[in-house]
Amino acid sequence: MQIAFFDTKPYDKPSFERLGTEQGMTFKFFETKLNEDTASLAAGCDAVCVFVNDTVNAAVIDKLYLLGVKLIALRSAGYNNVDVRHAFGKIHVVHVPAYSPYAIAEHAMALLLTSVRRIHKAYNRTREFNFSLNGLAGFDLHGKTVGVVGTGRIGRIFIDICHGFGMRVLAYDRFPKDDAGIDYVSKEALFAQSDIISLHCPLTDETYHMIDKAAIDSMKPGVVILNTSRGALIDAQALLDGIKARKVGAACLDVYEEEGDIFFEDRSGHILSDDLLARLMTMPNVIVTSHQAFLTAEALHNIAETTVENLRSFFDTGVCENELCYRCGKVEQCKKNRPGRCF
Repeated sequence: MQIAFFDTKPYDKPSFERLGTEQGMTFKFFETKLNEDTASLAAGCDAVCVFVNDTVNAAVIDKLYLLGVKLIALRSAGYNNVDVRHAFGKIHVVHVPAYSPYAIAEHAMALLLTSVRRIHKAYNRTREFNFSLNGLAGFDLHGKTVGVVGTGRIGRIFIDICHGFGMRVLAYDRFPKDDAGIDYVSKEALFAQSDIISLHCPLTDETYHMIDKAAIDSMKPGVVILNTSRGALIDAQALLDGIKARKVGAACLDVYEEEGDIFFEDRSGHILSDDLLARLMTMPNVIVTSHQAFLTAEALHNIAETTVENLRSFFDTGVCENELCYRCGKVEQCKKNRPGRCF
């Protein structure tokens, strides 16, 4: 079994090479991202393994299909970069629904603490032997209201962490978890009442630009916004305008809508062509990490383990419980209700 592995980084290889060898798989590692121009690299391969910034649109899927590729294996939970509808009937698609929800929830809290206690500013000062405390006053998290959008595994773990800090938690989810002991409110109430808002939901047509000008206008002055999910949940221009208007007190972003050609790469010797991201990063109350939340040793191992198991299961039995399907027109519901393979 040969698998073309796209958008390879040094931290990807060890676990995949070890587990692949144990399962009789050969990974062909490519640093380049998958797109229409690079799809031909998958010639002779049974499957492709892709990440969040690979392009798996209709044109790419058609090229892979003609090359005889039978499976697209996402090494991520999100699949908004894959045209699952177009893949139906041609190539099966599998993903990693959970790898380390603790990694992402903990990173969200790390960003929040860094921001509200000015740790990043203090670090830079003391490196230059400046031990002044002027301008470093933060605020207690205890007693503050945090609004959590999305109460899947990551969202619920983040809620538990917030409870540990003595915070009041409000939550919004289109599909509330029964008997979860979570205080669910409407999205509008969450925006209006929260001191801090953290996004833990997938990117869909309904959640695209969930945080826009109207949403920001409805929020408390000085609100802190966290996003460790998908960049397009936030209208970046509206966020910048909200920061400049002193409506948004701080923003902590591990994802960005146009991150595809920027994140995961060393751009230190280049001029950043994305003016909006550059302007956001000049703001003293904005912290940006480059899609780093998932990056723990445990998560990398779990991603590799589940991806290899997805490949083994599909090619050995023809069925994989983590297959994404468009047979019923609703990927998530179809995935839950499907007894066997998608097609």
